[in-house]
Amino acid sequence: MSKVGIFVGSVYGNAQHVAEQVQELLNGKQVVSEIYDDPSVDDFKRCDGYIFISSTTGQGDIPPNLEFFVSDLKDMFPLMDQKPFAVIGLGDSSYCDSYCGAGEQLHELLLELQGKPVADMLKIDACETLEPEKEALAYIEPLADEFA
Repeated sequence: MSKVGIFVGSVYGNAQHVAEQVQELLNGKQVVSEIYDDPSVDDFKRCDGYIFISSTTGQGDIPPNLEFFVSDLKDMFPLMDQKPFAVIGLGDSSYCDSYCGAGEQLHELLLELQGKPVADMLKIDACETLEPEKEALAYIEPLADEFA
């Protein structure tokens, strides 16, 4: 049975909440998943599919809880062999150039690791929505079969 890793980068808890809602949706579709909020490369290697949900901090930076993990991925470069992935970026469009910068960085890294995107990255704008989980669930629901 395949396992989807939900890797979450969160500072104030919004991305974590979205990840929990996504996991609930996947569980309802009999897709085995696990949330990682302090992941290791070994956690990454054990997954058969990947959903990254991350807020953006500073000037388009990855949240602190994922910084070392992303650095380790870049150093160890564990190839994904076309395993499926999706990225949900949470951000604030008033930050212009750095809007959803963490999600963009993660999406690019997963492409470099030879993952297979199942959809374009979803960008959720805090200026436009107060319930990011609704947009995330609408995005993930039709993709759930890609991870089964």
